Amino acid sequence: MARAVFFHRLGEVRDRGFEQQSNRASGLNLLTAAIVLWNTVYLQRATDALRKQGPLDEALLPYLSPLGWEHINLTGDYVWRSRSVPSQGRFRPLRPVKLAA
Repeated sequence: MARAVFFHRLGEVRDRGFEQQSNRASGLNLLTAAIVLWNTVYLQRATDALRKQGPLDEALLPYLSPLGWEHINLTGDYVWRSRSVPSQGRFRPLRPVKLAA
């Protein structure tokens, strides 16, 4: 995932100074950690929702990983406005799941 995030700059650190290179690497680590945190929170919400629907095979949970990034827009523009941030405890809705019979 870190390689995919870093690829936007063609995988090159173009900053000349050590401090700028260090800042860019720290930013990459922060962004990667934010994606993992986002995925972890939503995986928890999804498993909680599945548990409410019926029995869940708990043996499958160790095979989940928060490292997926296919749903993250890595090359778009991000605009964060303080007014558009959802209030505490508000999330985007989960997709409905049809359980296999």
